[in-house]
Amino acid sequence: MKRFCHLLHAAVTLLACLVVCAFPISASAKDFVVVIDAGHGGHDPGAIGKISKEKNINLKVALKLGSLIQKSCPDVKIVYTRKSDVFIPLMQRAQIANNAKADLFISIHTNALAKNKTVTGASTWTLGLAKSDENLEVAKRENSVILYEDDYKSRYAGFDPNSAESYIIFELMQDKYLSQSVQLASMVQKEFKSQSKRIDRGVRQAGFLVLKESAMPSILVELGFISTPSEEKYLNTENGTASMANSIFRAFLNYKRAHEIRLNGSSQTVIPAAETPQEKPSETTTQAKPQEPRPQTPARESQPQAEQKPAPAQDASATGVPTVPIFKIQITTSSRPLRKGDPRFKGLKGVDCYQEGGLYKYTYGSDTDYNQIYRLRRTITSKFKDCFIIAFKNGEKMDVNQAIREFKARR
Repeated sequence: MKRFCHLLHAAVTLLACLVVCAFPISASAKDFVVVIDAGHGGHDPGAIGKISKEKNINLKVALKLGSLIQKSCPDVKIVYTRKSDVFIPLMQRAQIANNAKADLFISIHTNALAKNKTVTGASTWTLGLAKSDENLEVAKRENSVILYEDDYKSRYAGFDPNSAESYIIFELMQDKYLSQSVQLASMVQKEFKSQSKRIDRGVRQAGFLVLKESAMPSILVELGFISTPSEEKYLNTENGTASMANSIFRAFLNYKRAHEIRLNGSSQTVIPAAETPQEKPSETTTQAKPQEPRPQTPARESQPQAEQKPAPAQDASATGVPTVPIFKIQITTSSRPLRKGDPRFKGLKGVDCYQEGGLYKYTYGSDTDYNQIYRLRRTITSKFKDCFIIAFKNGEKMDVNQAIREFKARR
């Protein structure tokens, strides 16, 4: 009898193992991991202004960004490369992200120029070959942190951060996360301009070692110029660091929501309403163009802010007819406009495009009947495996689950 019990226990254990192997834990159960990297630190001050050091500005914004994400997103795990004034080697920062199996890597820095040049504005960078001397100089300055490491020559395979020849390696690199990195970078720049009222210096590319070693979508943010007195003053105010952190936070939410929709067809991530700055922007920000007003839509708790209206032909509100959700199939995205005869659209009629987060997003089909679009999607999944259904109402992109509920309520 005892032997029988042992055999039964072994059989149950084996069966449990087989079940676990056959039905692995869903990817959705895994936390979304974000690594926030406050550039420089310890005996590496970064750029030095008249009243502050870059390392301290970076850390303040990094901690505020992490706090915002933790309060709003319980499904997100935050990992910091540093939470205090300590020196972390450049390669170790990337290793922290890789070991955490991060979904995103956000490195926060503050820019500077020599010779008392007064340049203003925020920029966000992705990995790539610097296409201008200006971009190369930024990469050289950020990569020079390795000179603070005793064994940098052997650790970085002879890489010389001050030699242009060393950056040839970035010309041969293929970054498989480039599209996602550019998407996030574009979202960050949009928020810097609209929320923080900073001058938009755009999304740029350069050879940053910390991004090269990171095996996930990665960006490097330059908050502003510590070498410009008015901008340094702004970045040393509570409102300044809070506003910049909030802009990166809002961009993260938009990226996370798009990521979830791409994977699951829906998202529970909510984008909070835009906030009005508590104090007037500094003189360095007045050059930013004002945002064009958007038509208002009834407030819904689950509906995020739309970023751009689709083609006017799809805006049913212009006809005076009571509007209902319009369903479409998103088939692909691009960082630049695709030509009308692009081979990817061969055989498809009625392909439309809208812009969101700095990307051009292409859709196929348009119908108020969700079932029709659902069936249409099945006909193109062999060609567009990652296509998914989205919805618009009154010319604004809306939560697809809410759109489906409204569709069912009409039937």
